[in-house]
Amino acid sequence: MTLWELLTQHALRPGERLPSERQLMEYLNTTRITLREALSQLEAEGRIYRESRRGWFLSPPRLRYDLLAGLPFHEMVESQRRHATTELLEASETAASTTVARRLGMAEGTPVYRIVRARSIDGRRVLYVEHHLRVDCFPDILAFDLAACSLTELYRREYAIRVSRVSFELGSTVLGHQAAAALYAAPGSPVQRITRINHDQNGRMVDCDDEYWRHDAIELTLSAAPQS
Repeated sequence: MTLWELLTQHALRPGERLPSERQLMEYLNTTRITLREALSQLEAEGRIYRESRRGWFLSPPRLRYDLLAGLPFHEMVESQRRHATTELLEASETAASTTVARRLGMAEGTPVYRIVRARSIDGRRVLYVEHHLRVDCFPDILAFDLAACSLTELYRREYAIRVSRVSFELGSTVLGHQAAAALYAAPGSPVQRITRINHDQNGRMVDCDDEYWRHDAIELTLSAAPQS
């Protein structure tokens, strides 16, 4: 019997904790090394996930992330009958790094706002996101409740700025220590990285986001008409 067959027999619900490694070793009559290889394989396939000091869990269904839909996080999650929450981890003014300055078309060291948030689906943290905003476009934005507010809605309502075009960079990477701690994951765990650069109605690059998603949490989709 394989590990996945055993877990299927247990009829675990999405998000439910797996039996302990000791129990799994007994059920499968195998060694710890072999078991951990099997667990790592299922994790790579997105069937299970691990949280630091808590153990292994059965992965919930993936969230469908339509890149062209442009939906705010809470709206996207709730449209799929899931529950979304956001926690603010950091909000400060800082100097633009070389990378952020290039993305926003400004000089390195120019002041920008840095907003860091952890976002959850059905109570599980799955997304660590770092936002960098132009200070000249969004003066005093740090005074708002950045956990409760959609930045996109805040831009429109308070600053008359509408996101009209988005540039994406997609890639796979691993979690650094800060992001790993926020997602209760081990540093070096694989994640899906989505970088967005938002342009306003006048074509200005107004902010950029680096999203780090647990790789089992989302399924990227893209619908576009082919050019004739």
